[in-house]
Amino acid sequence: MLIILLIVLILLLLIGPQLWAASILKRYSTPRTDFPGNGAEFARHLIQQQQLSFVSLEATDRGDHYDPQANMVRLSSANMTGCSLTAIVVAAHEIGHAMQHAINYRPFFWRVKLVVLAQYAEKTGSMLMLAIPVIGLLSRSALASGIVLLLGLMSMLTAVLVHLVTLPVEWNASFSRALPLLQQGEYLSANDMRAARKILLACALTYLAQSLMSLISLWRWLRVLKR
Repeated sequence: MLIILLIVLILLLLIGPQLWAASILKRYSTPRTDFPGNGAEFARHLIQQQQLSFVSLEATDRGDHYDPQANMVRLSSANMTGCSLTAIVVAAHEIGHAMQHAINYRPFFWRVKLVVLAQYAEKTGSMLMLAIPVIGLLSRSALASGIVLLLGLMSMLTAVLVHLVTLPVEWNASFSRALPLLQQGEYLSANDMRAARKILLACALTYLAQSLMSLISLWRWLRVLKR
């Protein structure tokens, strides 16, 4: 019974932040008739207000993000055309990343490189895990399989750590960039501002959720290999 409770607790710790962030974004995605514009219009307003003339805006189906290579704020269709609190606050968060880019915020550029590293590390780790049985059969060496396993684990752990390292950059975009924009512009009521803080926290936790999901992926591989 204790083991079952421990497993449930671990799963809650791993999946909880992701579920919470998703529920917060969904809760405040209801259309609002009292908002003068949608997420795209608000993003364009902030781009002009902050004099980010190098930044463009487009819709995407790959999740809300800022692309520093293309100087592009990309919003999901729901946040691009939606007149909801989530759309407004998510747009402000992504503009926060554009502001980091504009002032050459060094951790932001570290994060860009680290995210690319995380993607390669996770793919490499998965490939190495898949290769372990094949290498074991071909080499008939436990040492060779052990080395590949170690390299695979290190690659996947690197992806986990990289996502955790990028969390401060997301936090800065939410609470040092987007939140002051919303407060100083008085775009939202006091009640909406309280909800906006939750949405900004959900945005900031995106990479933490990805890191925890990477841990789950690693755990699954370890279970497979034990069989």
